[in-house]
Amino acid sequence: MIFAAVLVALGSVMAQLADRLMPAPAQASIASRATVGMASNAGLRSIAISRDARGHFQTDGRIDGQRLAFMVDTGASVVALNQTSAARFGLRPRPTEYTAKVSTANGTVKAAPTRIAMLDVGGLVVRDIDAMVLPDEALSENLLGLSFLSKLKRFEYANGQMVLEQ
Repeated sequence: MIFAAVLVALGSVMAQLADRLMPAPAQASIASRATVGMASNAGLRSIAISRDARGHFQTDGRIDGQRLAFMVDTGASVVALNQTSAARFGLRPRPTEYTAKVSTANGTVKAAPTRIAMLDVGGLVVRDIDAMVLPDEALSENLLGLSFLSKLKRFEYANGQMVLEQ
């Protein structure tokens, strides 16, 4: 168990180091719109995410060192991943694992319940998160839902930004 914890911590540190060493792409990335800072109370971390052109709050997260784009969705009960994104970090549910029915903007679809060991969004790390994998045709964007958000100290809309604090 200790060995697994050390590996997870090492993976997170290495992913952050890789981010710092990688040159920035020519176009602005989603992550560049999230401002990370220390909150006024000692030891608290917060990020502020600005709206995109559609009025949505987009940010990047990391699962098992793989960067994924997320839309913050306070109306989603759980973190929702499309099949393509889930496969990037080795999560490939079998057809028989799609046992949950979920309501989406596109209607009711089958989803595969799962758990994510650790999700890092701008340095805010949450462990043991309920999630669902949905077919690509049912979910075009990954959703950062309440199974992540509710484990933070707070999340709120303030001054035109979505603020997440841990």
